[in-house]
Amino acid sequence: MRSSLFQKLLWSVLLLAALNLALLEFFAAGAGMRWRIVQITIVMALAATGAAWMLSRRLTWRIGRLRSAVEVMAGGRAEMPAPDSDDELGALAQSLGNAASQMNELVEKVNLLGARRDAILTGMVEGVLAVDGELRVTFCNAAFAGAFGARGPVPPGLPVLRLVRDPGFLEMLRTVVESGEMMKQRMQLPAGDGRSFEVQAAPLAGDPAHGAMAILHDITDLERLERVRKDFVANVSHELRTPLTAIRGYAETLLDGALDDPEHRRRFVEIIQSHAIRLNNIASDLLTLSELESGRPPVEPGPISVLAMLESAMHTVETEAKMRQVQLGWGPVEDVEVMGNRLRLEQAFVNLLDNAVKFNRQGGEVWVESGNTDAGMVDITVADSGIGIPSQDLPRIFERFYRVDKARSREVGGTGLGLSIVKHVVEQMHGTVVVESVLGKGSRFTVTLPRA
Repeated sequence: MRSSLFQKLLWSVLLLAALNLALLEFFAAGAGMRWRIVQITIVMALAATGAAWMLSRRLTWRIGRLRSAVEVMAGGRAEMPAPDSDDELGALAQSLGNAASQMNELVEKVNLLGARRDAILTGMVEGVLAVDGELRVTFCNAAFAGAFGARGPVPPGLPVLRLVRDPGFLEMLRTVVESGEMMKQRMQLPAGDGRSFEVQAAPLAGDPAHGAMAILHDITDLERLERVRKDFVANVSHELRTPLTAIRGYAETLLDGALDDPEHRRRFVEIIQSHAIRLNNIASDLLTLSELESGRPPVEPGPISVLAMLESAMHTVETEAKMRQVQLGWGPVEDVEVMGNRLRLEQAFVNLLDNAVKFNRQGGEVWVESGNTDAGMVDITVADSGIGIPSQDLPRIFERFYRVDKARSREVGGTGLGLSIVKHVVEQMHGTVVVESVLGKGSRFTVTLPRA
């Protein structure tokens, strides 16, 4: 049968009541009987005192166990002691044990969610920074630290001013903390190597003080692509406008009466034809670039004889070279094979040879070479003794529509897309192309491709 604390206390009260009755009997009894009562009373008093002391010690010890276990619960994972009796304290221990088990499950869930959150924020490509109300760092992932050149993890409590020394960024965080409103703006942070970021800051609630979180989206590449797109549209518009204007002008001249002028009409028609050819070349090159940049898988590569490919490309530009009195020659050429698309590779070398011929001087030379390298690659070189390329223009010559000498390029019928096509073709074949040039002495383009 369950023994409760109330029952134990009741027994103690009954003992005290019996003691009181004994005292009353003591005063009512005779002398001999009084001594007997004294003896009995002393024994009962000692028994009651011992029982009360043992009960008190037992209760103190059990309550101390429960208190210690509850205090440990505040520090994290807790395990309540097993109930040592079935009284009220035992029931309390059982209830606290159930509560501790539930709390442990909640703590595990919170720790798991926190670990997942930290893993997600740490692995994000975007930079993430969280600060408190005093603009001290509470969280900073590797992407944010790396964007500003911080070495190693950023310790919590570090003032943001020591990490990012940008007044605009600091003012943005301060405004978000004070106003509690989200902000978004684009900025170029000097500490971030001049890269452009879209910064989105939002308030964070907290105790005792709220803070803010900032997320950096690196939009440098997006802005560059946007500039490239705008430049491309502007360049295409400009390249198409010139021949279209010429065609329209000479066509109107013919319609206005020049058709009856035998001295000029043929020259006008020839000009219209040349500009139409130029338009066709631009459209053809644009379609080629579009196909190369489309991301569609290229034609299944196959072995290509370098010697046969160069002979075909040299034969294609032979007429142009004779007309401009440029000598085509051969250096040492090894009959090796590379892997790739024969049609595209020949088109790339036709572009290189065509440029070498057109941007040469009368009586100049163009020659080709090829050979194996120690790394299992093949170097194919197109060199000339032409006008050369200024050093400041070398990094940009593979850009679409970029011309070193715009006047001469249009005069010889260039579209400004040839070298861009060369670069795309070579990269699609897992190769590289480099250029060396000395102004007034000539240029040397070297294409390196995997050997078959």
